[in-house]
Amino acid sequence: MQEVLPKLVEIASHGLIEVHDTTVIRPLPPGEKHVPDVPAAKLESRAKMMRILIGEHDKWNDRPLYEALVQALRANDIAGVTVYRGILGYGANRRMHKDSTLNLSHDAPILLTVVDSEEKLRAFFPVLDKMVKQGLVALSDVDVIKYSHAQPLPETQEAQK
Repeated sequence: MQEVLPKLVEIASHGLIEVHDTTVIRPLPPGEKHVPDVPAAKLESRAKMMRILIGEHDKWNDRPLYEALVQALRANDIAGVTVYRGILGYGANRRMHKDSTLNLSHDAPILLTVVDSEEKLRAFFPVLDKMVKQGLVALSDVDVIKYSHAQPLPETQEAQK
């Protein structure tokens, strides 16, 4: 409060400033029970990160390759993948790929970032071999820190404890 008061006095140079302690109560919606804040569980481990670089117009069975790869990764029980669309880049052919309405090349770079165990990622390589005709795959070690919020037990399970 002491840090804010000089600024308040400057703003409200004519008038009164009332200062007092306040208790704020936020009622819960009907039927909702108060759940105490539970700190997030923090899990740390080692894993591999696979980065797959392809072109936006690359296809697999007449669909975008990045979509087909995401579905294949999910079907192979890979922990997670995120697809990024690049705004600028070039590859082995050294042709610039730029995200711009004025640029002739609309084949933007696509990056899929995948994280899981080395065994699961290496087991996925035969699928990549079939699907990716031109691209780059980079595999690296990563430290994984996963935060997850503990879910409160349903009342029936709490009563059984």
